[in-house]
Amino acid sequence: MSQLPQKAEILQWIEDNPTLTSKRDIAKAFGIKGAARIDLKRMLKELEAEGHLEKRKKTYRDPDKLPPVSVLQISGQTPDGELLARPMEWQGEGKEPVVMVMPRASDPAMGEGDRILARLQEVKGETHHYEARLIRRIGTNPRKVLGIFRKTAEGGRIVPIDKGDGKEWLVAEKATGGAKDGELVEAEQAGPKDRMGLPRARVLDRLGDPSAPKAVSLIAIHQHGIPDDFPDEVIAEADRQKPAGLKGREDLRDLPLVTIDPADARDHDDAVWAHPDDDPKNEGGHVIWVAIADVAAYVRSGSALDTEARKRGNSSYFPDRVVPMLPDRLSGDLCSLHEGVPRACIAVRMQINAHGEKVGHRFVRGLMRSAASLTYQQVQAAQDGQPDDKTGPLMEEVIAPLYAAHDALTQARARRQPLDLDLPERKVVLSEEGKVLSVNFADRLQAHRLIEDFMVLANVAAAETLIAKKSPLLFRVHEEPPPEKLDTLRDVAETAGLTLAKGQVLKTAHLNQLLHGAAGTDHAEVINMATLRSMTQAYYAPANFGHFGLALQAYAHFTSPIRRYADLIVHRALISAHGWGDDGLSKDDEARLDGTAEHISETERRSMTAERDTNDRYLASFLSERVGEEFTGRISGVARFGAFVRLDETGADGLIPMRAIGREYFHFDRDNATLMGAETGTVIGLGQRVTVRLAEAAPVTGGLALDLVSIDGKAMPAGHSGKRGRGGKPVKRKLTKAKKKADKVKRKVKRQRR
Repeated sequence: MSQLPQKAEILQWIEDNPTLTSKRDIAKAFGIKGAARIDLKRMLKELEAEGHLEKRKKTYRDPDKLPPVSVLQISGQTPDGELLARPMEWQGEGKEPVVMVMPRASDPAMGEGDRILARLQEVKGETHHYEARLIRRIGTNPRKVLGIFRKTAEGGRIVPIDKGDGKEWLVAEKATGGAKDGELVEAEQAGPKDRMGLPRARVLDRLGDPSAPKAVSLIAIHQHGIPDDFPDEVIAEADRQKPAGLKGREDLRDLPLVTIDPADARDHDDAVWAHPDDDPKNEGGHVIWVAIADVAAYVRSGSALDTEARKRGNSSYFPDRVVPMLPDRLSGDLCSLHEGVPRACIAVRMQINAHGEKVGHRFVRGLMRSAASLTYQQVQAAQDGQPDDKTGPLMEEVIAPLYAAHDALTQARARRQPLDLDLPERKVVLSEEGKVLSVNFADRLQAHRLIEDFMVLANVAAAETLIAKKSPLLFRVHEEPPPEKLDTLRDVAETAGLTLAKGQVLKTAHLNQLLHGAAGTDHAEVINMATLRSMTQAYYAPANFGHFGLALQAYAHFTSPIRRYADLIVHRALISAHGWGDDGLSKDDEARLDGTAEHISETERRSMTAERDTNDRYLASFLSERVGEEFTGRISGVARFGAFVRLDETGADGLIPMRAIGREYFHFDRDNATLMGAETGTVIGLGQRVTVRLAEAAPVTGGLALDLVSIDGKAMPAGHSGKRGRGGKPVKRKLTKAKKKADKVKRKVKRQRR
């Protein structure tokens, strides 16, 4: 280019190319070389001084951006009747952006002056700058109901599916939303009660057949009593919150902290950064920063928000929705570390040596600004040599140092030997209508392990700090397996020709030796599942009993206060221990730590059960159209009433009832976890490969019934006519013959193992 671009051209380039904003990128775009780069630098300085640009490390960004979740006020309409809104928390110095509200058919009517919480999408080439989708109106919190719609001459009625809600709801003809008789609907209160004393409602969403996929998670939420509506005073308190400022905080806005989350994440509660340690005493070491949203600044002990958060205990996650612990104003906005937006945080700076051992740490209460919101797949692709427009400029300063620090942590992890289970995570993919499109096994990337290891290190630092300061807190406790469960695991290991040592203090390293011995064999999945089942369930407690699975002496949850109440307690304890303010751990918090620990341990189990039930129902719905097809899998459990099979394709669990196993009587051997045919001597045990036929799939219950076709590649023996003695028991002589054959097989396995 023969001459420098105009300032307006530079600003337009930055707006059009938000990921290519370093001085080098701008110079390359306009063909600026040699001495002209000095003039470009001067122009960028002028734009910064004029407030048009904001320098962040080596890049320039437009400060006049709205966060993806914002509070808006309806300001009027266009001549075409489109709703316009103005942002209530505009921080830029330029002209306020124009926001157009894009209402859906189910949204309530909105008028001038209404305040709303909305999700924003930036647009280009229009007279408006953002398009907004309503989350909810501020200050309104209509009661919701889930039930069966019954059509009447005046409109209809809704019969709630919640057993605790005996009253029906009246629906006017114009408020039915086209619902049909017998459909499951979600509705909200619409006006005062009827003269009969019944509440009035309007249908928000038609969910169709109560057994249809879209209804599955809602039914689970109600069946397990998970609170999914916030009380009015909680919503009002959340709406009154304002963004925390810099007062009393360390300014961390220049640190290139980034969030790394799943592609479909709705909130971002943790951010990370790492760099080589410049301390000469720690040669080859690294500094790792972990910053967590400062939820305690908004949710104070004893407040309405706090009471509701404690009641819920945690957020619950389903394939099609999230039931959050905190209202959207906090979970999706003020406590979400959105890219380019100042956010309050509590951060920990940790030093590790070249071998991955933590040699020091300190906590700060700060104000940060995320340099980028990234996904696991983006970050991993960049590290593997395929950066995109967003990760490319971050490689040298952010991504490469993160992986370098993680390489050191991996060494320490290998020495510590936490339990190394290999259990692929199942992911249910839904269409917009709620239909199951596919069931996949989620990819396990190094980027996932990186974030996990950083979070574990931060949680350890929190526990150590609070122990050192003699502060009350809630520990995450995981006790070692009880002897009877270990005996069962040993029996399972023996059937696979493996050994779990006995007569010594159990360590995770012993279990890992068993898991690694099974890796790559036909028994790998069964051994992993049996090891998991031998574990005790983790829980919260004010006393420290260690964390067996992670092989750690002290562990506390610090990294997810948006979705776990235990983490909020730990944040408050850190605030009190450091003297950061009056929003720390209260006397009431301390007095009821035992009760809180027990309660949130229960709510966690409740959510896990509801989530598991939901996934089972979705899988049954997905497979219901394939009844009669054959599938491969492995025997994953044996009981008196039949055998359980985990299907290879989906990871779903189904039952082969005893009547569907064969035409002979099968004897259940509890000690060896086998079923033995009384006539043919056929032995069915854990880990065996089977082919099954899907006989039944029940979406309402999530159950799968299977017929056994073949085992270990061989068709099931037909057996005899099922000759039995009195009471349906097999002839004694036949059973003894079969048992002798099974014992012979067992002795042979033992000889081979030795």
